[in-house]
Amino acid sequence: MAVRAVRGAIQVDEDDRQQVLDATTELISAVLERNGLTQEDLISVVFTATPDLTSEFPAYAARQLGFVDVPLMCATEISVAGAMPRVVRLLAHVETDLPRSGITHAYLRGAAALRRDLPS
Repeated sequence: MAVRAVRGAIQVDEDDRQQVLDATTELISAVLERNGLTQEDLISVVFTATPDLTSEFPAYAARQLGFVDVPLMCATEISVAGAMPRVVRLLAHVETDLPRSGITHAYLRGAAALRRDLPS
């Protein structure tokens, strides 16, 4: 079994606690589903949010999904002029038999524009 990294991002409409939680839940679910992963496959997850999202920690959505024994961390993205606003990103480290080329990253809603090279 190999350790792989899976990326994802989602844009929310506004800095609203429930929107951040719902969007993060959607993102986590998409990453797991697209890669045939379960919570047991997760080693750790790093979440980032753009500086304009301050209403809730994205990791709290993972805790609500039952990720109680998975190390989680939140951080703020660097503020870059012209960067897409209101984006939650994740970087999950997982154990999987998938080759690196078999990993499917998830860029959802407006964040799909961040990776036009990937299928939606």
